[in-house]
Amino acid sequence: MLGSGTDESELAHRLGVTRALVEAWLDDRSVPRPDLLARVQEVLGLPEESAQGSPADPEPQDESAETSLVWYHRPGHDDGGREFGNAAAFAFEADLEVLAREATQNSLDERDRRNDRPVRVRYTLHELTGDTLARFRRAIRWHDLHPHYEAAAAQDQKVGRVISAGLREMFERDRLVLLRVDDYNANGLTGDDYEDGRFAAVVRRQLESRKSDATAGGSYGLGKATLWATSRLGLVLMNSTLSEPHEGHTRRRLIGRLDLPWREVDGRRFAGPAWLGRPDTQADNAEVARSWWADEETVENLHLTREGDDPGTSFLIVGAHDVASLADAGSDHEGDVGDDEDSLERMHQRLVRALGRNFWAAMTAGGDCRPLLEASVRTLRNGVEHLEEERVEPQVHQPARSRALQAFLSGTTVDRLTEAGQVALTTVPLKVPERDGLSGTAGEHRAVLLVTEATDADGRINQVTAMRGNRMTVKTSWVPGLPVGTNPFQAVLLAGRAAGDDAPFAAEAEEFLRSSEPPEHNKWRQTEELRMRYSPSAHRRIAALTSETNRAVHQLVAIPKEKKPGGTSKVSKRLKISGKPTVRARGTAVPPKLDDLEALIDSSGAWQITAEVKVSPGGAPWRMSPVAKLEVRSGPRPVVEWAELVAVSNCELIGGVLHFTPGSHRAVFRGVTDVSTHPVRAALAGLVVELQESKGSVA
Repeated sequence: MLGSGTDESELAHRLGVTRALVEAWLDDRSVPRPDLLARVQEVLGLPEESAQGSPADPEPQDESAETSLVWYHRPGHDDGGREFGNAAAFAFEADLEVLAREATQNSLDERDRRNDRPVRVRYTLHELTGDTLARFRRAIRWHDLHPHYEAAAAQDQKVGRVISAGLREMFERDRLVLLRVDDYNANGLTGDDYEDGRFAAVVRRQLESRKSDATAGGSYGLGKATLWATSRLGLVLMNSTLSEPHEGHTRRRLIGRLDLPWREVDGRRFAGPAWLGRPDTQADNAEVARSWWADEETVENLHLTREGDDPGTSFLIVGAHDVASLADAGSDHEGDVGDDEDSLERMHQRLVRALGRNFWAAMTAGGDCRPLLEASVRTLRNGVEHLEEERVEPQVHQPARSRALQAFLSGTTVDRLTEAGQVALTTVPLKVPERDGLSGTAGEHRAVLLVTEATDADGRINQVTAMRGNRMTVKTSWVPGLPVGTNPFQAVLLAGRAAGDDAPFAAEAEEFLRSSEPPEHNKWRQTEELRMRYSPSAHRRIAALTSETNRAVHQLVAIPKEKKPGGTSKVSKRLKISGKPTVRARGTAVPPKLDDLEALIDSSGAWQITAEVKVSPGGAPWRMSPVAKLEVRSGPRPVVEWAELVAVSNCELIGGVLHFTPGSHRAVFRGVTDVSTHPVRAALAGLVVELQESKGSVA
């Protein structure tokens, strides 16, 4: 209670500032601006001289001196507008694999290019309980945040429900999971607190990408939103070591950002975001918080201590969760509730797998080329190592693909595959379109295609993995129409600058493909940016690239029939095309008939088939359902499900039923059986494929 009978809350309300700021004045941790000092005197009824030598003395302080940390909550809009969450965060799921992809891509894009060393990224899961959790809450000034969290959690909308779950996790189970993403040999959050620069783009703004490098993965400014989306509490703290000084400093630049929905607390309305920082006495609004240069003790209390002086940034996600991993773990519908908790072990492994799957190429070296990235994952409990640090090795996660890229970087590729372990290289044309809606071709880029034999650790075989200059996997697709007996392989397509700076029109292809990627950067297709920068038909060049790539793969892996190994005939003998008649007669009309079948057993134990159907022209259309069965020695043939069915030519697949193009004579489809429905291993049984008339056929 202040001397005039006015308490801290009332004074803060009458001045239009936070209670935390008033408490800072009273505790000698900060001073009010001169205009606020005059209002304090007016509210409290103090004579002007009474302020002399008081805690509110306006004598300027040294900027480097420790002053109060406060939470600044953005006031509600004067026009009554309300945002119930950060729309950018809804572009992604609260999925650790998505986070690993987006956050690591950002670190890769921010690699310090003043040297040739890789950017080093480390993910640290840290579970806090008991006293360790209580100390952390004090460090983030939880008493200031709690009323805002309660108001947000009370709202019956998506963000409010997520926050409510996060609060229950912390208070009922006395548990909080932190996830820290550190990068080293990166640029760091450089630039002014408010003006254009990396700091403002990440901390203050939405939908702004400050990526200046044409090979960068991000272009929408959405990827950073995954940090907040992964937090149940919408809270991320940051500690950055800068690659170039700001205000004469480079180390321990700290800021916190909180994303909450619109809320009302103590009669005041708040728009959503809030920032933890030092009061900015130079700002028009004295409550605004800016970044500060912290001491080592503060950094340690916030679990943001960095190793060494290499530039880069540490992002601390407070209350990390992984919705996707919970779905994976929920196969037992009658399991206990505790079975669905965010398991540290499961989260650890999902991060490792995601890094290996998406960034194996960036972590691969060869010849004089160093890797672009090093990555690792570790897990702690209350500061003690729970799972030791695990470095992600590309040769472990993607052995065949990393072997292919290493051969390209080392210059040890061959023209044809003649021995085990070789990597064949060819080039594939990409005709880059003219810009700004002009017709024609700006130039023909030659993307590099690498093919090598698959290994058991590669997962699905006969795939093409495509990427561009930042060497992050963009898409992986199956090559259709491969003949029976094709040796299992993996292929890598290096386009744009990934094909080498000396590749023709590499820069133009890089920009074209980057424009064709959606915010997830997981495919090349038609996008609004592609339409605006090029033309509405520009996406057809991507389809042509895919066709040329598949054709080139066929040329490298196809085995002439007379040279097929003896094992192929053994597989062929185990394939059968059923001549089972249709359910009812159709006069003289002849139903579609399976005419040719090619198949192999992939490394997962599934049958992969390519089937050719003979279609009689004329007559009413037929609708047929492909059915796969295993040929066993006795008893009825067990039916197995399809994991994948794809219409290739002259047919359309709707609800698992083939609809044939009118007037066509032949149609092709392909499929992959679902191993989980195999009663026996594929190697111990033959395969029978039938075409059965669908009940929806038209007479």
